Amino acid sequence: MIDVCGVSVAYPDGVRALSDVSFRVARGEVLGLLGPNGAGKSTLLRVIATLQRPDAGTVRIGGDDVTVAPELVRGRLGYLPQDFGFPAALTPAELLAHFAVLRGIAPASARHDAVANMLQRVNLERERDRPVRSLSGGMKQRLGLAAALLGAPDVLVVDEPTAALDPSERHRIHDLLLELADERAILFSTHLVADVDALCHSAIVLHRGRVVRSGAPQALTATLRGRLFRARLMRTDAPAVRDDCRVIREFLVHGAVEMRVIADVAPDARFSQAEPTLDDVFAEATAP
Repeated sequence: MIDVCGVSVAYPDGVRALSDVSFRVARGEVLGLLGPNGAGKSTLLRVIATLQRPDAGTVRIGGDDVTVAPELVRGRLGYLPQDFGFPAALTPAELLAHFAVLRGIAPASARHDAVANMLQRVNLERERDRPVRSLSGGMKQRLGLAAALLGAPDVLVVDEPTAALDPSERHRIHDLLLELADERAILFSTHLVADVDALCHSAIVLHRGRVVRSGAPQALTATLRGRLFRARLMRTDAPAVRDDCRVIREFLVHGAVEMRVIADVAPDARFSQAEPTLDDVFAEATAP
């Protein structure tokens, strides 16, 4: 359903936001797009959503080129940007009715039914007449998903939908996206590795505009098995390890420094082999 082939984007100041990016997302699949801030994720999503033209390469949604037939693509695509800025005084019912008009849903009775169905699907029926300003962050994200889903698009593209949400709201968004994936292709952009681990059938890691890793989460973690070692060290010992080893992650634990390194064999007796996680894959792929 989503076919991205050789997409590149450069800005007037010479910065290359994307370089030869390619991947596919099939119906029934959730693809996680991982990357640090500034990796090019939002630029890529704007290209897919017909909001920005690539300098090179093609993007097809259901076989239609996003630059050749943008109107056809928009009819098949639901897009939830990272910041969508709903008018604070309007209610969910009013907002969805407006989006239903933009989607071309007619007559008025069909729009009424579509709004009611969407509010039920995202569990906002009781909030339908509250002003947006009174909704929690998670409710606003669910409202954004409802707006993106009007018209039953084949493809759903979401940008950081769980950022800054509390754990319970993150799980609600996860459950909703997994339910939606049965019917469509979903591209899920995030910098939260745990979201990809919980939701996605496959993942790509974007770094400095390039795809540096791709595959199923389990396959990606398997690439580090046998090469990842961990040790808990005194802070005074950490600088020497940084000088001698390829450290991909380090963090404080009870006043000590937990260090995870990539090596063919354990650097010394303090290190033991570690079971890799998707966090380790992300860290290794984006390390300086």
